[in-house]
Amino acid sequence: MKLMRKIWSLPKIIYFFIPILIISIVLINTPAPAVEITGIDFIGHATLPTGLSFQKTELGGLSGITYDAKNDLYYAISDDRSQKSPARFYTLKIDLSQGVLKPQGVQPVGVTTLLNSKGKSFPNRTIDAEGIALTNKGTIYVSSEGDAGQSIKPFIKEFSLASGKELNSLPIPNKFLPTGNGKQGIRNNLAFESLTITPNQQNLFTASENALIQDGTEAKPKTNTSCRILQYNLNAQQPEKEFLYQTKPVIPLVNISRFFASGLPDLLALDNRGHFLSIERSLTGLGFSVALYQVSLEGATDISNVDSLLKANSQAIKPVKKKLLFDLRKLDVLLDNIEGLTLGPRLPGGHRSLILISDNNFQSIQKTQILAFRLKSESRLLRLLRRLRLR
Repeated sequence: MKLMRKIWSLPKIIYFFIPILIISIVLINTPAPAVEITGIDFIGHATLPTGLSFQKTELGGLSGITYDAKNDLYYAISDDRSQKSPARFYTLKIDLSQGVLKPQGVQPVGVTTLLNSKGKSFPNRTIDAEGIALTNKGTIYVSSEGDAGQSIKPFIKEFSLASGKELNSLPIPNKFLPTGNGKQGIRNNLAFESLTITPNQQNLFTASENALIQDGTEAKPKTNTSCRILQYNLNAQQPEKEFLYQTKPVIPLVNISRFFASGLPDLLALDNRGHFLSIERSLTGLGFSVALYQVSLEGATDISNVDSLLKANSQAIKPVKKKLLFDLRKLDVLLDNIEGLTLGPRLPGGHRSLILISDNNFQSIQKTQILAFRLKSESRLLRLLRRLRLR
């Protein structure tokens, strides 16, 4: 009783800080806090023309991008199938120092050829590099869609950032591999477009751009598609989980089924707790439709043991949670084929930047487009404090 009387006799201001102390102790003893994006502002765009020559290569087909915070550089993968030049990635400088991206704010500063395990460039049409993610040990991971029509398997390989030499290859679960009878695996040109690594470097994620053959239909006008997110444990160098990601059906303004394309071209890990940004991109016949979503794995069913979604009990499978963050059609910008995204540096004022990049398909009517945004985010601690009305 004496102890209790001493506690209650403490100055009342101490009781104000007790909830903060408890929350702080909980956060210190749990993994890095989840991140929620609370707002997004457009801060400019730049373009690089199709046909631009850089170091004796045609710069184009930029399908994925990743940020090197240590050197303030970006690495963008080209999906050229070693047809115009050997498969490669470009190093870009993107100037956000004034808090905006100006029309001349993007400059290529390097190009690196990807070399296979034998130290040779990839032969013509043996690779379709689409995704790129930087590690903290001077390497990059690159995802390739392969070529289902030619029975060329997709891959996820690790390369030296400096030399471009292949260092390692992650195993691909059998259900993703195309078969000669066309009853299983990825669809051609609708495979591993996306690639991202969590901030703690523990997990790598990729996803099929559309449904695997045994999982359902590809995206069509007014019809969604069931993509699979594939999670790797980078310590074990093994796949460990899979999740269902359902795209939003696109409703075209006119009948354009002959020219329709839609899917999930990229994912971006925001934290170590299963929160991402995703791009959904569609070609509607009247231009490109691009939307950014917030994604959470919380409560989603691990479907790594489900070989076919068509044969599974769909009611027992919970897909990942999605929330629309921003519809890019609201911008006063003619959108191109946006396929890649990455976080950039912090801007003046402290907010994080976001960069999106387009694949021009090496077509004269398209261009390489770089869009920049300011992200407003909130940590779990601030959310808890707001709920307790302590802010």
